[in-house]
Amino acid sequence: MPRYVVIFEDDSSRDWIRKEHNQAHFDYLGAHRDEILIAGGLRPDWGEWFDGGLWVCEAESKARVAELAEADPYFTLGLRKAYRIKGWGKAPIYDQIAL
Repeated sequence: MPRYVVIFEDDSSRDWIRKEHNQAHFDYLGAHRDEILIAGGLRPDWGEWFDGGLWVCEAESKARVAELAEADPYFTLGLRKAYRIKGWGKAPIYDQIAL
């Protein structure tokens, strides 16, 4: 199945959403862990606050990944202001990687 990465950009003026709804977001990730293989926050640098996120997904299509991104509570509540989806594959020098 194809793998994709999703790179999210957050609206820092709506960061209260992250603070108040992080459990709903984590529950959503857990409910879709068969397609969202790994997810985490992005920051400008260590020690700085989050300004986005990144997912590695395995899904039937780019359209399905967009559905997942747009149904996440962080997106529906307005924290995510933009996202990009890219097809992704690991470089052949790496052995088996379990995500």
